Amino acid sequence: MTEPATAWVELAVEADLEAVEAVSEIFGRVAPGGTSVEPGFELVEEGLGARVDPARPATVRAYVPADDPATVERAIAEVTSALGHLQVFELRPIGELTTRVVDEADWAEAWKEHFPVLRVGRRLVIRPSWRRHRPADDDLVLALDPGMAFGTGLHPTTRLCLAGLEALGERGVLDDGRVLDVGCGSGILAIAAIRLGAAAAIGVDTDPVAVEATRANAERNGIADRIEVRTGSTPTGDGPFEVVVANLIASLLVRLAGDLRAELAPGGILLASGIFSDREGEVRAAFDAAGLHVTERLADGEWVALEALAAG
Repeated sequence: MTEPATAWVELAVEADLEAVEAVSEIFGRVAPGGTSVEPGFELVEEGLGARVDPARPATVRAYVPADDPATVERAIAEVTSALGHLQVFELRPIGELTTRVVDEADWAEAWKEHFPVLRVGRRLVIRPSWRRHRPADDDLVLALDPGMAFGTGLHPTTRLCLAGLEALGERGVLDDGRVLDVGCGSGILAIAAIRLGAAAAIGVDTDPVAVEATRANAERNGIADRIEVRTGSTPTGDGPFEVVVANLIASLLVRLAGDLRAELAPGGILLASGIFSDREGEVRAAFDAAGLHVTERLADGEWVALEALAAG
């Protein structure tokens, strides 16, 4: 391979949802920039939209700089070998590794082809900013350009949060309330909360890229004056909030349980996602200890979201 430094090699493989975490870890060894996961989906609305189908395999992708052919070859060999070892353990199906070269000139746009218009729940529609969508009468359309920030609606943890927010909106919990989005990523959850009835939202994230993405997406949706976003985490010093959304990972939820509770008004609701099913018990125990009573559970494959009520 003799690609110049202005190109990347994309590594991709289809994997059953139960094998995605293991495959992502393997890709992460050779791709320092991280990996992306595209859940399986079916096209709807004459190909203009998509609906996630948990029965279909997800696609895991990673990118390796193509300017060093020897490094690329080693990366492909290492990933191929490791995927073969996974198959020995008889995990759920994992497809063949595929590769392709992506020119630097196309790099900034290449990832966009994997993000269709997506319907989540009954009313929410996520429209990537570069796609068109003709909304139904009761659609709540979120225009989104995630850039390099997490949160497109494709990942199960984000979908669970959106479904939870829609349920809160239907119950009137969000009406004219204040929402805190911890780990705001692209800003999709804060924006959804506003569209579902919240008066205002604050988003915090430790990644400056996420902060800029949230700010840009709030502007894109015409609600920049109702979403404040900044670099950081809890405690924010801006509570109490009626609703706190935290799409993180189990270990962070356990560590931040007390801080998340402190952000809530008595009787306020925490919507927490990013919990792999085998860590659910640990998260529930931390919530109980912090005075957060779990009242609802949502699940998507091996992922779980919990709704918890703050003790008075």
